[in-house]
Amino acid sequence: MPAPDVSATARLAVFAPLENRGRAETITRRLADAISLGLLADGEQLPSEPELAARLKVATVTVREALGELRGQGLIVTRRGRGGGSFVRAPERDERVERLRRRLHDLTVADLRDLGDHYAALAAGAALLAAERASPEDLEHLEEAVEAFAGAAGAERSYHADGRFHVEVAAAAQSARLTREEIRMQTEIGPLLWLPGADGHTRRRLDRQHREIVAAIAAEDGERAARLAREHVNEAVERLVELHLGLVEP
Repeated sequence: MPAPDVSATARLAVFAPLENRGRAETITRRLADAISLGLLADGEQLPSEPELAARLKVATVTVREALGELRGQGLIVTRRGRGGGSFVRAPERDERVERLRRRLHDLTVADLRDLGDHYAALAAGAALLAAERASPEDLEHLEEAVEAFAGAAGAERSYHADGRFHVEVAAAAQSARLTREEIRMQTEIGPLLWLPGADGHTRRRLDRQHREIVAAIAAEDGERAARLAREHVNEAVERLVELHLGLVEP
């Protein structure tokens, strides 16, 4: 399966050098996050171990350890021989949804609001910087992300398209660190936010919010972009809190 159509900045953040060398668990988490978010597509071949080691600036043995952990989690498969290598294996939807519902049940409302505050602050900061720094190419990627969400069919595709939109906003802020943090937050709370689902009215509202955020970024109105991004996230968190209360109430 071909790689998803995301900006080069977003994909480069996945394979950027590690801040701390020799951290197999950091590589595992970063690649697992990218797979969960759809930045690395189901069936996509990963770079070879030597190439990954060179990109991440770690020893090959560290990459091998991380890939072994990803195999253990069922997120990649490795084939030997000609045409072999390590290939992404996205988790089955039913398995993932059931795991997410169990996780949501175990969280408290305070946990969810704390996660939401962190995510809203991150989204607002990224939108503010994007309004100051976005290039014409960044704006093109943002428009593509908006249209990808508008044309997405089903909850799974919509979740990935919504996640991609937020990652592209962070990428437009011209910060690899901010983009990686957005990817991490998307995989931590993004799948949960889509558990309540989205009816036609909600999808249209999300689409309108995406377009308003991009318009503010294009107009270099950082204050408005930040406010819209924060409101967008806060509304999603409120829908999630309602679902959580329905799961835990007798």
